[in-house]
Amino acid sequence: MKSIQTYSSKIAFISLVLFAFMMNVATAQSVYVGKAGPKGKVLRKYIEPSELKKIVDNPVDSIWIIDVRSEKAYANGHIPTARSFPYSTIVDRSNEIPKDKYLILYCTIGASAKIALKNLKKAGYKRTIDWGGISRWEGEKETK
Repeated sequence: MKSIQTYSSKIAFISLVLFAFMMNVATAQSVYVGKAGPKGKVLRKYIEPSELKKIVDNPVDSIWIIDVRSEKAYANGHIPTARSFPYSTIVDRSNEIPKDKYLILYCTIGASAKIALKNLKKAGYKRTIDWGGISRWEGEKETK
């Protein structure tokens, strides 16, 4: 009887560890969007590429898509409606970005967007998400 309890405890523990690991992986890759309160609560819904395409096809003034790659990379092809704010200059140019907008940032693979987001959050931006890399974009790219 004791060995069955030990075996069951080990299975439960391993299952819990695997579940925690899977949740960590899932949240690390998640991108959220949705309604936020007036104080800029965390955006809540995962954006699939098809959902971002809907935002691009039906732009609204309250959502800005921001490309934080270099000007050259932006000119070579970007998500339509995206605005260019290279991550190395985004804090210096933050006066051009309203704090009441929802900001969807992307870069080449996601690392620069993460850095830019961190800097924007330090500057008081709350309605921000890291969409990751442009390689996730399934639509046509616009060139400058």
